[in-house]
Amino acid sequence: QSKNIIGYYVTVERIPNSCRDSPSRIFLEERKVLLNLSLAQYRVNISAYNEAGESPQAVYIVPHISATDLPGQIHVKPQGTNAVVTWTPEYNPKCFVVDWGTGKEDMRMKIVTTATQNFTLDDFQPYKLYKIIVHASDVCQCENFTRYEKTFGTTHFYSVEGVPRTGPTNVTILNIRKHSALVKWTEIAAEDCLGFLQGYRISYTDSSRKKSEPVRLSSSTTSYHLIGLKKKTIYRVQISGFTNTGEGPVTLSQPFSTLKYGTGSSV
Repeated sequence: QSKNIIGYYVTVERIPNSCRDSPSRIFLEERKVLLNLSLAQYRVNISAYNEAGESPQAVYIVPHISATDLPGQIHVKPQGTNAVVTWTPEYNPKCFVVDWGTGKEDMRMKIVTTATQNFTLDDFQPYKLYKIIVHASDVCQCENFTRYEKTFGTTHFYSVEGVPRTGPTNVTILNIRKHSALVKWTEIAAEDCLGFLQGYRISYTDSSRKKSEPVRLSSSTTSYHLIGLKKKTIYRVQISGFTNTGEGPVTLSQPFSTLKYGTGSSV
C-alpha cells in the first residue's frame, strides 16, 4: 500500500512529561525527519495516512544518552528524604527542566522558572540510585520544551548509601599453576550495590586456614592474579565489594589446588 501513501504524521513526546498539552504533530512527505533533542528520553510516534485515513502508529523510544561533554556540573546534597541540587550555569536561561528518578519507568519532571541556582527535589528513598538531569530552555511553554531545551548536566545520587547486599558472582579460578592462579568474577549488579561501588576486597585461605593479607582493587577490576602460592595446596578465594559505607558479604570460590610440579613456565 506504500504507493497510496500521501504522507506521515510524527509526534515527539518527552518522557517524563508533566505538561498536559498534547504533543504537536509534524506532517511529512518523506520517510525521514531530523530531530534536535536534549538528553531526556522521548517517545516518537509515526503513522502513515492517505485518502482513506490513518494507519496504526509505530512507536520508537529514544533512550537516555550518556554524555561526558556537557557544559554544567551538578552537585547534590542530601537532606533526609529530600535533596538540594545546585549548579553554576554559564548563562541565565528563562527556565530549567529537571528530570529525576531511578530509571526510565520511574522518572519525574520539574520546571524551575525562577532565577535560581539551586532547588529542592523530594521523596528520595534510601539505597536507591537516582539519576538527575538538568536541562536549560529559553522558552518556557510546555509545548516547546521538545524543540528548545538543551541538556545542561547530569549526575547520579544516593540519598543514603549502604553496603553491597551480595558479593560478585561467577567466581572462577583459571590458569592454575604451581605457585599462581588467575581469579575472575562478574561485577556486582548495580541494583545490588546499594551505594557507589568503590572496589573489591580479595584474599585467599589455604587448607591450614592461614589467610592472606587482603588486597583492595578498583571497581572496574574483574580479575586478579594470585602469586606466591604454595605448591600442591588447596586454596579458597574470598571476594567482597565495598562502598563508602562499608564492606558487603564475602563470596567464596570453589576450592582449587595448586600443582605439585611446574608446567615448564617460570611459575
